[in-house]
Amino acid sequence: MAAQFGRRLRKGAMNTTVAAVAVAALAASQGPGLVTDDSGRQSTTGTQPSADGPAEDSATGNSPYYTDLPPLESPTPSTSADPAGATDVSGDSAAGIPATVLDAYKQAAAELRSAKPGCNLPWQLLAAIGKVESGQARGGKVDANGTTIGRILGPQLNGNGFANISDTDNGAYDGDARYDRAVGPMQFIPSTWAWAGRDGNGDGRKDPNNVYDAALAAGHYLCRFGWDLSDRNDLDRAILSYNNSTEYLNTVLSWLDYYRKGTHEVPDGTGDLPDNRSDNRDDPPGGTSPSTPPAQVPGGGTKPPEPEEPGSGGPTTPPPKPPTPPQTPTDTVDHLEHAGSAELTAMAGEAFGERISARAETEAGKGVGKVRIRFTIVGVTDTTFNGGEKVAVIVTGTSGVAVAPALQAGDATGDFTVRATVVGRTIPGVAYSASVTPRAADSLARTGDAALTCPAGGEFENQVQVKATYKGAVADGVAATATLIKSADDPTANDKGPYFKDADGKAVRTLTDLKTDADGLLTLPKLYADDTAGTYLLRLTTTGGAVLTVELTVTEPASPSPSPDTPASPSPSA
Repeated sequence: MAAQFGRRLRKGAMNTTVAAVAVAALAASQGPGLVTDDSGRQSTTGTQPSADGPAEDSATGNSPYYTDLPPLESPTPSTSADPAGATDVSGDSAAGIPATVLDAYKQAAAELRSAKPGCNLPWQLLAAIGKVESGQARGGKVDANGTTIGRILGPQLNGNGFANISDTDNGAYDGDARYDRAVGPMQFIPSTWAWAGRDGNGDGRKDPNNVYDAALAAGHYLCRFGWDLSDRNDLDRAILSYNNSTEYLNTVLSWLDYYRKGTHEVPDGTGDLPDNRSDNRDDPPGGTSPSTPPAQVPGGGTKPPEPEEPGSGGPTTPPPKPPTPPQTPTDTVDHLEHAGSAELTAMAGEAFGERISARAETEAGKGVGKVRIRFTIVGVTDTTFNGGEKVAVIVTGTSGVAVAPALQAGDATGDFTVRATVVGRTIPGVAYSASVTPRAADSLARTGDAALTCPAGGEFENQVQVKATYKGAVADGVAATATLIKSADDPTANDKGPYFKDADGKAVRTLTDLKTDADGLLTLPKLYADDTAGTYLLRLTTTGGAVLTVELTVTEPASPSPSPDTPASPSPSA
């Protein structure tokens, strides 16, 4: 269908040109921010981020992509509506998305709504990228688990018309042990998949050839750095980070707008196939089209071309040696160095005050710019980088320094490590030790000033409530202990006077495992008094050293007054 549509466009070039002029005039009348292409299709551009970053710093390595645009006509909706926000347009083949592929996009977007609600990722954006990258997994040629039937590989990124990215996975994902290739329905390069990969179908594997895994990975990739995709500038940045090309941005936005107007599912394997690629070649040098996988061999990898048989008419000419690719900045890196990172310590739930930085250097100690540094959090911890990721890839500046995103401590305390390595090289990395300490308070104060008094054998009318702060701010989730002590100088638990009750109603005079709430408040259980009158002390302590001592008074029980009906004793004279 896509091929027929392409032929109709070529046959009707004159009519399309006239239509483009008319649509362009209409776009100009509708205000700024609308761009009309040569076929009259419109897309909103907004403020464009810079598109001068290195090819390695993208999901696809800036591999070729399909440039086919959606039809000029909007999808024609029917009366049924999709609960995820798309309208059923069952009559429009261009709006059809293969059933398994569509399910993968919707599942990924649903998980991102829970994991990163501030990202506001629409599933239609994943569909738009999937369309442009692989034609929705070659029209939905996937098995029942969502894995593509045959691998979808981009061309070798060997510097010959494309980026130059040496092999980073020993051919594990792309079958090429010399250069990287974009892999799978969302076209991840292996070095990006190594940290961005996800298990989207719950089979315990992270496979870039599986549409569920790839869609979820793409969603997390687009939602990193705290981007809000409902904001146009963040949306542009996210798409450009996937493939750093303004044309790519506009193509994805065109399909995003089209899918938002309506889609429907079609059977797997029957989706429309795109015709045109950004490299304008049917068979690019050094690789295969994303729609044609190389021959497979048992155990993975690709089958090399068969050598030609030597002729019988004389000596053969040896094949020419392949050209030596130009040296990249990454090739010149000899080692990594710490770049002034201070001691890394933060309280649970707080952001780390210092950021990790590493410097890529040559053998002579000169900093190397435009090198990708991968920072990975290692160890049992729920600390993440800002944005919720455990891995961040940062490109070094002109001085050779890459600064990792800020670390955000979780609730788990203890030590962990952050390791920095050079993407695309096997040179030793550098490690940074970090620690998360328990939540703390440096001040405690009662929230009320009512006297805490009780007659012997009774219960205190008022409960003790305190508020914890740390450096003047609310200290939530701070561990505390309450003890009825013997004296100001003797903090051991008293054996008489006021007491708390445990679950069995028995007297206890020390409470542990207490924690302040989200507002830093802690309300103690009710206090009771035994039959010993006197003045007693309740001491509260917290992690971080906050201490508060509260005075409790137990009075003598009131003497019973004589009843009015009791007769008076007779006098001695009587």
